[in-house]
Amino acid sequence: MTALARMACRLAFIVVAWLIPATLNFAAEPEVGAFLSLAGQLLVAAPDGTDSRFEGTVVYVVHHDRDGAFGIVINRPGGEQNFADVLDALGENSEGVSGSVQIFAGGPLERELGFVLHTAEYHDAQTVLIDGNFALTSDPAILRAMAAGRGPKLSLVAFGYTGWAPGQLEDELGHNDWYVAPADAALLFDKDRDTVWQRAFDRKTMRL
Repeated sequence: MTALARMACRLAFIVVAWLIPATLNFAAEPEVGAFLSLAGQLLVAAPDGTDSRFEGTVVYVVHHDRDGAFGIVINRPGGEQNFADVLDALGENSEGVSGSVQIFAGGPLERELGFVLHTAEYHDAQTVLIDGNFALTSDPAILRAMAAGRGPKLSLVAFGYTGWAPGQLEDELGHNDWYVAPADAALLFDKDRDTVWQRAFDRKTMRL
């Protein structure tokens, strides 16, 4: 891992540890009125979508309310990194640590920021519960827990995210840029990422 990559990894988890609590701790609060939150759902890019950056992608919606939306692309895997290298980059003790973790491209925005999407049985002070099944954690300690076999049962480590300003996602849905589909652990975490878009597309429930 290069010095630049080490710096990027360290900066990502330090910054996001402040970012997530400030913006997402209210993700589970109920919406009022007629607003339909898509938090916990999948956005499946339409084959004829207008934004080429999202061609063939599936986005897990972490947060969605009248102020905008935030999500993680779940089907753009990158290379694997040794846990020891990542922990060293974060200034953590990597002695005795083995194994590796696959890194995903979570979206085109702020690619230096890191996120761990995971099953909800794991939690620490920086964990945001999305629903009863899935959560998001920004604390780099989760990486050590994962390396030691004490982390979440299933997880996805991503850098970067997708974001929408107020009304932007609704506008894109109105222009048929996305389908909506229910999320499950298989679509989020199975190793076979090549079929995620088609599997999600096949189970789409609505197109607004």
